[in-house]
Amino acid sequence: MTETSQRNNPDSGSGDKTPLSKRGGGDPGTRGRTTIADGVVEKIAGMAARDVGGVHAMGSGLSRTFGAVRDRVPGGGKSVTRGVKAEVGESQTALDLEIVVEYGVSISDVARDVRENVIAGVERMTGLEVVEVNIAVSDVKLPDEDDDDDGNDDQRLQ
Repeated sequence: MTETSQRNNPDSGSGDKTPLSKRGGGDPGTRGRTTIADGVVEKIAGMAARDVGGVHAMGSGLSRTFGAVRDRVPGGGKSVTRGVKAEVGESQTALDLEIVVEYGVSISDVARDVRENVIAGVERMTGLEVVEVNIAVSDVKLPDEDDDDDGNDDQRLQ
């Protein structure tokens, strides 16, 4: 009788009867590791910074000049990461941005809005904690200045 009751009782055998959720080390979403490249964070931050009103361009004058040349080369495209440098760790990231603001806007307000937008975008998309966003304002776009990034120099190109 003991032999029959052990065979019919699933809890009394020595076989592995663990539920499927217990196999393989727990929740499937936590198995393995995800790494995010610096360039991915730089693209997200660059897009988020450009969305803020009062930001005219990203990068220093020299990088914008080289970028304008690269933009005219077929297949070159606009560089979203221009003016953005990211340092990405296991769970945190730090960002350095170089921006050009439009004349007449409050630089401190634009910088605050850029920080908020960049932090929200990067944290939402990557899950990384943004520990700092350093912003360097390298220029002010005056209303009567020619714009290097708008492609108005096409008449000089043959």
